[in-house]
Amino acid sequence: MPRGKSSSGGSLFYRRKHSWRRDELVSRSTLHLLDFDDGTPPEHAWRRKLSSHANRLKEFNVTFREAFKMMKLGLRLWSYVREEASQGRKAPIDPFTRESTKPSASQGVPLGGMGTGSISRGFRGEFKHWQITPGLCDMSPVMENQFSIFITREGGTKKYSSVLAPGQHDGLKKSSDDGISSWDWKLRGDRSTYHALFPRAWTVYDGEPDPELKLSCRQISPFIPHNYEESSLPVSVFVYTLVNTGKERAKVSLVMTWANSIGGLSHQSGGHVNEPFIGENGISGVLLHHKTANNNPPVTFAVAALENQNVDVTVLPIFGLSGESSVTAKEMWGTMVQGGCFDRDNFNAGPSMPSSVGDTVCAAVSASTWVEPHGRCTVVFSLAWSSPEVKFKKGSTYHRRYTKFYGTSPRSAINLAQDALMKYKHWEEEIDKWQTPILRDERFPEWYKITLFNELYFLVAGGTVWIDSDLSSSLPEDSDLPLHNSTCNSTVPLIGSSPPDFDDKENVGKFLYLEGVEYFMWCTYDVHFYASFALLDLFPKIELSIQRDFARAVLREDRTRVRFLADGTWGTRKVIGAVPHDLGAHDPWHELNAYNIHDTSRWKDLNPKFVLQVYRDFAATDDMSFGRDVWPAVCTAMEYIEQFDRDGDCMIENDGFPDQTYDAWTVLGVSAYCGCLWLAALQAAAAMARSLGHDDYADRCMVKFAKAKHVFEAKLWNGSYFNYDSGTSYSSRSIQADQLAGQWYTASSGLPPLFDEDRIKCTLQKIFDYNVMRVKGGRIGAVNGMHPNGKVDETCMQSREIWTGVTYSLAATMLLHGMEDQAFTTAQGIFLAGWSEEGYGYWFQTPEAWTIDGHYRSLIYMRPLAIWAMQHALSPPRAILEAPKVNTMERAYVSPGALQFLQDSVRKITPKSGCF
Repeated sequence: MPRGKSSSGGSLFYRRKHSWRRDELVSRSTLHLLDFDDGTPPEHAWRRKLSSHANRLKEFNVTFREAFKMMKLGLRLWSYVREEASQGRKAPIDPFTRESTKPSASQGVPLGGMGTGSISRGFRGEFKHWQITPGLCDMSPVMENQFSIFITREGGTKKYSSVLAPGQHDGLKKSSDDGISSWDWKLRGDRSTYHALFPRAWTVYDGEPDPELKLSCRQISPFIPHNYEESSLPVSVFVYTLVNTGKERAKVSLVMTWANSIGGLSHQSGGHVNEPFIGENGISGVLLHHKTANNNPPVTFAVAALENQNVDVTVLPIFGLSGESSVTAKEMWGTMVQGGCFDRDNFNAGPSMPSSVGDTVCAAVSASTWVEPHGRCTVVFSLAWSSPEVKFKKGSTYHRRYTKFYGTSPRSAINLAQDALMKYKHWEEEIDKWQTPILRDERFPEWYKITLFNELYFLVAGGTVWIDSDLSSSLPEDSDLPLHNSTCNSTVPLIGSSPPDFDDKENVGKFLYLEGVEYFMWCTYDVHFYASFALLDLFPKIELSIQRDFARAVLREDRTRVRFLADGTWGTRKVIGAVPHDLGAHDPWHELNAYNIHDTSRWKDLNPKFVLQVYRDFAATDDMSFGRDVWPAVCTAMEYIEQFDRDGDCMIENDGFPDQTYDAWTVLGVSAYCGCLWLAALQAAAAMARSLGHDDYADRCMVKFAKAKHVFEAKLWNGSYFNYDSGTSYSSRSIQADQLAGQWYTASSGLPPLFDEDRIKCTLQKIFDYNVMRVKGGRIGAVNGMHPNGKVDETCMQSREIWTGVTYSLAATMLLHGMEDQAFTTAQGIFLAGWSEEGYGYWFQTPEAWTIDGHYRSLIYMRPLAIWAMQHALSPPRAILEAPKVNTMERAYVSPGALQFLQDSVRKITPKSGCF
């Protein structure tokens, strides 16, 4: 059955109603009035009233039994966290330190491009979740950062002034306050709505605060697929569309206020300087030079507005929050209420004196215009930040990607702000070209379209770093050598020949993104396995760059001794042939494997996942150069993992501890998850070998595949699904939601199925019936483990969780096998629980997991990007669709040389018996 069509031949979801309607929240007349200069929000968008309650989120708790089992791990982890803190570093996993501000359901579309350092903006207008410095994240809003409006009707009989955000915030409206509590926080928000379709957002003020003024604020950031220049820019634009429905002219002044802060208490560290500027093309504003603490690189903000014949721009370069300031926040507000603008002489003020420790310094940029009766007008602001350096605690300092185009001067923030105001319309045209075909595709339910784009928030807000520096400048003189061995003060030779140079072949720089803001590890590979579909589809050169980084890492070794916290044993940081868990934390690319709970060189899923991702990317891009570059690493990874075939039956076995991405869920013997990945990796390696002309290697892989498949099915197939593992534990017969992960990649890569189609569909239907529909009626996603008696597997924390990214990947697998209704019902559970108004409030902060009662674990997490695997299934890359369908089993006969490795492959790593 063709992908995308139901058995009746019609649209998949002709029966499904739309999830949202614009005119349910915004009147049709207002939508019509704002329908110029793109002021009207799109038909398909995530929506909230500004008056919506932002409830506190509930974090998960471990059970007493789980706490008891993890007691020793907890003590070791506590000691490790304290040790890292004493060195001024953040531990990769720190469950003991909590944010001062409890997370709430208030997130919105983040600002800026990828890898620039990020600032999020809540749906009610607050600027929050600051991640300018890699690894440092402050969730609390900086309440001085606001847009405000001042309106005077001709004749002065009617005046309105208000911050354009609801005033229900802690610390506001104190008596005798010279700070922001003295401002007019009059917006109720019940007539104002937020509309989000990443990378844009619209806020419509339908008669607030002036009943005769319709107002739309459009937030735009340059996230443009396949554009590797503008997508790296640290800038956002705010376009205000004004419509006067009254009978009098209205003078409207919009003010953007900004604190010299990068979140938290950074504004109090002192040494900050504000400076007005007049740029080109009518663009002017204020520079805010921020001196960071702890020797971190400085940051400079540019707040600017566009002046033209209809709009006048004035600035107040500096104001404070106390009576000791030369101009207070209260006085600033009074000036705007009185005259609607600032003194133009302020542009001549020059740089301010550096701020004192404990003081908060802010700036304001005003844009004023007259709007005729029944007239319309547009006012545009931009925000840019120049943070050219990325400095890692134990490693090198690099330049961000945008500096390739704008240089490293702090004053480049002016050029960024100017170009944003000149180019934002072009950005929107490119964004529309990308999004419109999907938004207009009537096969897809509306919630899917909305969530598909909005889950991409993570590529900005997920702690991303995009650098331009060539890594070879940071490596030892002979860059082909492995990491320096700090234990024995010598370097370790590589196996076989030196690895090829993987550094920036596509000239797109180097890219890092965190596993999650609570798990400080760059490019965690077992999770990238799920998330990488988004990068492959939208920024394939970045995806290939990351794969080259891991291919290089496979061929390297670091003999530094590391203590593994789960059992307290000591081992080697990075073993040759093992795919690293991550690219590090405080010295990425150089010091690998920041994760130290378990010894990941013994994990069974990382190496097959590497081979599967490499082949999928190779097949999707048809990039032969990439295939040749990474082939030695593929051979090495395959040979390394073979040592875990303990009994010589060609099927790998798990070792009775959580040796996989489910790192709290013990596995013993042959497992559905890792075994299926291994089968898929054998087939993928064979297909890649044939494409590169290595037929002997392909034959060898397929002989192993045939034997391993027989073992896998004989030990795990029970007539309706594959058992969790071949052991005898309480979980061994559990129905694992992720048991067909290998088949997911096989189908995604255009390879023949691993099992009979009937078996695959039977398994998927079993998972749907039990893991999905028996949990809250399918309205919460797929639980990881379910017993065949219909009860959730409570063996451990992870078996009883719903993993958002796994649910999306399961839905993608269903799509690939013609089970469209089940697929979208499964994935819709994540929308209903995480994104809908009736859900738990996880929008723009989708967590790794939640429990059946909605308690989250690890907000703002990488894996939910797996929703793009669904889009990959619905619209496969042309290279995969058009590739000749070759049955990899056709050459399964063992030729005399098939059991020998290729002459140009790497030699054997270490005897199996002595590996550990």
